[in-house]
Amino acid sequence: MRIAVIGAGRLGRAFALRCAAAGLDVVLEDVMPANLRRAQDEYAELGGAGQLRVALTVEDAVHDADVAVDFVPDELESKLEIFSLLDRMAPPRTILCTPTDVLSMTDLASCTYRAPLCVGVRGGLAGDVTELVRSRFVEEDSLRIVGQMLARVGIATAVVDDSDEPMLVKNQTVGSRQ
Repeated sequence: MRIAVIGAGRLGRAFALRCAAAGLDVVLEDVMPANLRRAQDEYAELGGAGQLRVALTVEDAVHDADVAVDFVPDELESKLEIFSLLDRMAPPRTILCTPTDVLSMTDLASCTYRAPLCVGVRGGLAGDVTELVRSRFVEEDSLRIVGQMLARVGIATAVVDDSDEPMLVKNQTVGSRQ
């Protein structure tokens, strides 16, 4: 399985290294060359079973990916921008996977030409448990493939239904006065 990881910051780099250590073929892309060098150095220390390559452009990263996972900020403008880019550049078969705890996966997927291939994850990808978000459009096969990828790197999953309303938990103040 070929995985493209877009974003080599702390979380993206950790996920890419975890995938490569589990024997997956990973291409990591970031706009900051220093992040890519850091990932290469860390991978050399690990000596993983898979392959970690770096790409200088999103297009190079996703050109033969089975799954593309982004690690851009979890806010609407950033997610729409990366989904648009990935939708244009990845092969039609590529599944788009995005970590989001605050956005509706149904809304994000509806902005692509590949809504059945868009899978959201809640709970993060750096930990041990995450939820696969079933949008109104997603194909069960897409959920299965992402679930298998995550299981291979030791992340347990549970499928949950997406709501039409974005989760705005981050914007609520606990215990605020009215």
